[in-house]
Amino acid sequence: MTTVSPDTGVGPLLRGWRERRRISQLDLALRADSSARHISFIETGRSRPSEDMVLRLAEQLDIPVRERNALLVVAGYAPRYAQTPLDDPAMASVREGLDRLLAGYEPYPALVVDGRYDVVAVNRGIALLMEGVAEELLTPPLNAMRITLHPAGLAPRIWNLAEWRADLLAQMERQIALVRSPELRALYEEVAAYPAPDRADRSAGGRGADRGRGRKRTPSFALPLVIEHGGQVLSFIASIATFNTPMDVTVAELAIETFLPADRETAAYLRERLP
Repeated sequence: MTTVSPDTGVGPLLRGWRERRRISQLDLALRADSSARHISFIETGRSRPSEDMVLRLAEQLDIPVRERNALLVVAGYAPRYAQTPLDDPAMASVREGLDRLLAGYEPYPALVVDGRYDVVAVNRGIALLMEGVAEELLTPPLNAMRITLHPAGLAPRIWNLAEWRADLLAQMERQIALVRSPELRALYEEVAAYPAPDRADRSAGGRGADRGRGRKRTPSFALPLVIEHGGQVLSFIASIATFNTPMDVTVAELAIETFLPADRETAAYLRERLP
């Protein structure tokens, strides 16, 4: 959980978010229906913002829901957003919806992770790719970053591991800068310390990984995940989706990652293995 010292003050915290978003006081004031003078007074501690003003500024600065709660507490108000466990009966519709989405995407891989990259749900496509992963990495809570980058996980089978690893670590760095979570920082330091690839990627820039197998070179419009399974080289383009306007911290931090086959051979292989 993110913790913020009350001594920091809500003003400096809001200023930090504004500067991170590269928005001037005047621009923020116009967006939040306020004045640059009032924004300046809030940031310097000369004026205490109302609860409504904290929420308006947080909305305009696109501050994560968990951090909005922290800002409210520092400003002297109660948290606004609940954090309901996913196994709570109140979340039944969310769980059912996620299960239907994952099943509907089969045979292509898809999974759901939380804000710590812990795996919440997977479909058969992901389960197929995880065949051969060390048992120690499959003990709950499963963590997507560990499973992907650990030497006993998927890493040895990822043909463009250097590129894919760099992309995942950069993604984690952006997330850490956004939420300032000690748990995420610890996870980052752990997975970043895993052995890096000691050879050049077997794919040229992540493309044409299987040219030696008589398959056509596939143009990439995004960095693909090129991974071997059962002697077959598969290529995927990943996409991530989140919930729109979440009102619960748990829901706000869920991410649905889907893997679209980047070529016909990959699609055919999955349809054959998971009819």
